[in-house]
Amino acid sequence: MKGLTLARQYFEAYGRTMLEKLSEEHPALRGQFAAGLVGQGSECLGFDDALSRDHDFGPSFCIWLPQKLYLQYGKCCQEAYDCLPKEYAGYPSRQVTAFGTDRVGVLEIGAFYTRLIGKEDAPKSNAEWMWIPESRLAQATCGEVFLDEPGIFSGIRKNLLDYYPEDVRKKKIAARLAAMAQSGQYNYGRLCRRGEWTGAFLALMEFVKNACSVVHLLNRRYTPFYKWMHKSLANMPVLPEVYGLLDQLTDAFDSRQAWRTAGPEDFLLGIINKKDNRAVLLETVCQLVIRQLWEQGLSDTQDPYLEPHALSVMQKIEDPAIAALQLMEG
Repeated sequence: MKGLTLARQYFEAYGRTMLEKLSEEHPALRGQFAAGLVGQGSECLGFDDALSRDHDFGPSFCIWLPQKLYLQYGKCCQEAYDCLPKEYAGYPSRQVTAFGTDRVGVLEIGAFYTRLIGKEDAPKSNAEWMWIPESRLAQATCGEVFLDEPGIFSGIRKNLLDYYPEDVRKKKIAARLAAMAQSGQYNYGRLCRRGEWTGAFLALMEFVKNACSVVHLLNRRYTPFYKWMHKSLANMPVLPEVYGLLDQLTDAFDSRQAWRTAGPEDFLLGIINKKDNRAVLLETVCQLVIRQLWEQGLSDTQDPYLEPHALSVMQKIEDPAIAALQLMEG
């Protein structure tokens, strides 16, 4: 069973009754609960499997309260939560690691969002949006809300799910395009020519990371923690084929011989080594991204190199403060 399904069933089996009882005992709590499973952990993304169950996994859910009620009733609510059965549906109690504390149980709404995105509420300005890590926004918007009586928690969540302001999205896309151009289209081949194989591998990984991010941005989705940024591409509406191409790009393949034996006739445009499957796949990803930039009206240039597209995207940013940022910032 997936962790999110387990959490939902556990809540329906025991959580609702517990909240009803708490509301009877403390009338001020009536209609004030939000509950669900949101935040850190592969189960919130729906990516958990049998290997995930060795830590921070088990029957559990979150209860979110506004600050005033949390300060007054948080302790008694947590005590009631702690009295719930520890095992459910054959799954043992949650084994909490040092890094897995404060993910479930009774939580204060503002503190929950502050821990994830550094703010009690959704950002109000482009500048605030710019510097929240994408993975943190992914954590704040993943999972599921099972119940939200006052709507406070879900209201913040909706504002985050509405995604970046367009100027912020454009700036981040431009930064990723510039990084892909630098690491993949430029430095990967140069490092291979020099025989700097570890450097070439690092350039390749930098390209893959930024390609994953730009596909998320083009889909208006937040990029999750690095461990899951590739897996989350599989079912994207826009550029789903990049998932498989990146899988091939990182396949076990030694590029050294392809570069050691390459002659001038083996290079497309003088830079793309046709004998190195990685070089061809890398360029394929770039050209697919360029087509999508055109479709979304983000770039006007026909250049096959990504950096001019990054500059074209920058020119479409209206906020002068965001437009003034260095190309690779964001």
